Amino acid sequence: MPTILAVSGSPSPVSSTHQVLGLAADRLAGRGHRVETLAVRTLPAAELLGADLSHPQLADAAAQFERADAVVLATPVYKAGCSGLLKAFLDVLPQFALAGKVVLPLATGGSLAHVLALDYGLRPVLMSMKPRAVSESFFVHAGGIRKGPCGFAGLEPDTQALLHEATDHFADLVESLTEADVPTVRLAPAA
Repeated sequence: MPTILAVSGSPSPVSSTHQVLGLAADRLAGRGHRVETLAVRTLPAAELLGADLSHPQLADAAAQFERADAVVLATPVYKAGCSGLLKAFLDVLPQFALAGKVVLPLATGGSLAHVLALDYGLRPVLMSMKPRAVSESFFVHAGGIRKGPCGFAGLEPDTQALLHEATDHFADLVESLTEADVPTVRLAPAA
């Protein structure tokens, strides 16, 4: 099975974005995929902003990204765009870091107008990195998130079902493209 890297571009470990990414990662793992995670907020800020790939943590993150067959990128929407944290990380990676990979963009936001940030803000950045395919983006509006006393308490049932649908579509795409890469072996008849 392909390896999928789930990247959180949220500055908070308890954000709705990070939690939605966790739900998607669990769904993918349940389908038998190997899922690795990367929280960009854990990378050293000065080195990230300075694009210092000689720093071991940043070099490891870039290597983890390179090894992945597919990537799920999750971001909160701030000021009609992806988080600066996610953008800074994507900027550090090589120009064609998504070559050969399938990508699922996920975002959370407080306004339905923020859904445009995925296709008009993030998708052009991703396309410039030459992915093999970008799955249909998925946006979670704040109204689709259940809150509890400690914050995130899950997704509303309709939103959960849509997340499962988007995640399954992405997994199907990853699997079909990975299977297409397997060379066909033809055996010659015995003489």
